[in-house]
Amino acid sequence: MADFAPPDDNNRACEPEGTTSGKVADKRYNSPKPMEPNRRPRKADGQRRNNVFDKRSNVRGPARHGKHGRQAYAALDLGTNNCRLLIARPSGQDFTVIDAFSRVVRLGEGLALSGRLSDEAMDRALGALHVCAEKLRRRNVFLARSVATEACRRATNGAAFIDRVREETGIVLDIISAQEEARLAVLGCHVLLEQGEGPALIFDIGGGSTELILVGPGDGAIPRILDWQSVPWGVVSLTDTVMGGMTPGQADDEQGRLDLYAAMRRTVDESFAPFARRIGDAPSAEDIRLLGTSGTVTTLASLHLQLPHYDRRAVDGLIVPSRSMRDISAHLSGLSLADRAKVPCIGTDRAELVVAGCAILESILDLWPAERLGVADRGIREGILRSLMSGDLDRGTRT
Repeated sequence: MADFAPPDDNNRACEPEGTTSGKVADKRYNSPKPMEPNRRPRKADGQRRNNVFDKRSNVRGPARHGKHGRQAYAALDLGTNNCRLLIARPSGQDFTVIDAFSRVVRLGEGLALSGRLSDEAMDRALGALHVCAEKLRRRNVFLARSVATEACRRATNGAAFIDRVREETGIVLDIISAQEEARLAVLGCHVLLEQGEGPALIFDIGGGSTELILVGPGDGAIPRILDWQSVPWGVVSLTDTVMGGMTPGQADDEQGRLDLYAAMRRTVDESFAPFARRIGDAPSAEDIRLLGTSGTVTTLASLHLQLPHYDRRAVDGLIVPSRSMRDISAHLSGLSLADRAKVPCIGTDRAELVVAGCAILESILDLWPAERLGVADRGIREGILRSLMSGDLDRGTRT
């Protein structure tokens, strides 16, 4: 796997505008002890559904478990679609969640067309961040990190919004790179990779971007990142871009909706092409493995299980046949918005965006045709917490 040629940082002419990629094998972490061979990688003990928040002042050096083992740590993730906070305490080689918060804020709504964060979107995000700030104060968090991702990376007023957040809430958001976002996602969910020796792909479908991370065996429990790609298509940005170009009434009939879905697929496929060329024939290897972390993946896994409502305990760590995920995606792509909203585990919150997530997922399955898909309801937030607790993070926040 290490033989794959890394991208040429000085020659990006072949990549679609906005894509980011690179070889990041030197970004490794010390991790909790490897799992016992017979233990199924399903759930981290004591871990619940979560989110991440963070307030930060820069602090260098490791957090010490001895003196601060019962202290609270926090991770905040302000994404293109959601604001999520997770507060936890160390518990052996893992952690126990003591508080969490999640709210759909759609910070990136309209960004793909305007290039700016709208006033309404910023107000929604600030409302959620005020809740996070109060939780941080109430829990007396010892060390925290707060990050912002693609929406703030792309928006021309992203930096100004970060300043406003700090002034109004006291939360200092770090606009992280796509590379750091990929690294944290791997750190947060890699324990759910199926056992095996074959190459593995971990992906994170966000609101404003999708990260593809090729991993191989590392020095310890943490896989080594061999190559990665970030494309500017998440469920919000892809929906806004493709739906914004549709003709009036196109979504009113099934064929029109299927045409829009095909357009989404083509858009994503083009962005994935440079990564596909770099990894060569790796997807043809035996025993390839695939792990996804995103609302799209967990939602479709819930539909696969025919759950009446979302249940993280049933979904996190689930292994689903890829064929089932394709069948569900094909079905949803032909439904009207009203009909999608009636589907259990989708509802009005996800009805508009889930089709774009399905298109991205199907393109990933074309790129990496694993027979099974691992499902993770964890990622960046958990990666931040593990970094803070292990002392791997260079910067944190004492609150």
